[in-house]
Amino acid sequence: MTLKEVQLLLDAEILWGEKFLNREIKTAFACDLMSDVLAFVDDKTLLLTGLVNSHTIRTAEMMDIAAIVFVRGKSPEEEIIKLAEENEIVIMSTKYIMYVSSGILYSKGLKGANIIHK
Repeated sequence: MTLKEVQLLLDAEILWGEKFLNREIKTAFACDLMSDVLAFVDDKTLLLTGLVNSHTIRTAEMMDIAAIVFVRGKSPEEEIIKLAEENEIVIMSTKYIMYVSSGILYSKGLKGANIIHK
């Protein structure tokens, strides 16, 4: 699934990275605990979260996450958007809650992230 398809399915606003919407993603992970992302996600994936701060971007950078969708209509401050831009991480915002966002993407064939156990 491309990030453009994600944007259309979630009726998401692109906050940064429109030129990268042709990126392919194969999995998604929904979480507000960045420690869980660090502990369990081991591949390029799409992150759905309601956590709007620099920790989210830093975690995405470390884990090579392709894009972040902020749920519940949340939108980061400009400094967070600039941090995403520096790291070429696509960020979007959707009005849907995390559960609905995950369900929409799953119903269209996007699988959950491969969980690793360390």
